[in-house]
Amino acid sequence: MTTPIALGTDEARSRLHELTVIDVRTPGEYAGGHLPGALNIPLDRIQHALPDIRRASERGDVLVVCASGARSGNACRILAENGVTTATLSGGTGAWAAEGHDLHRPKGTSRATWGMERQVRLTAGTVVLLGLLLGLLFHPAFQLLSAGIAAGLVFSAVTNTCGMAAVLAKLPYNRPRAADLDDTLAALRNR
Repeated sequence: MTTPIALGTDEARSRLHELTVIDVRTPGEYAGGHLPGALNIPLDRIQHALPDIRRASERGDVLVVCASGARSGNACRILAENGVTTATLSGGTGAWAAEGHDLHRPKGTSRATWGMERQVRLTAGTVVLLGLLLGLLFHPAFQLLSAGIAAGLVFSAVTNTCGMAAVLAKLPYNRPRAADLDDTLAALRNR
């Protein structure tokens, strides 16, 4: 499997006007700040949007972004397996913001949902703490919860995937409404 092409933040910024930018984070993360002009198509909806992304790539270059580059790299691989050439933003929106570039927020956004990494840290930490406390107070078998989370975190690091993030992405505040995704795909078709 090939490594996706990576653009640095300065190159991406200078070419932003000619790129179709697809943000594969959850809608909540997207609302917290995204590259100017980016369209939100969460990673788990990439297959659904494949025909529209393919048409967009035939009209010009497509840049796929996420928070750090991991999810966008996965999206680029999925798209490459389906014959769509894309690039990813090195370091994601985190690097973009660290370089001092503007992040846009949808109109009417009152508050941002926590980023997926922060949601995973909170959930993992809560389950580990709960397992330890229940193990001390009730039965040592509850400590298996903590061991399971630890094993999952090691697996996540080794494979650069995250099952907990996949589960959390299905929560209502991390999911696009069908109408939102339809509007995004219509905007993609009209570019």
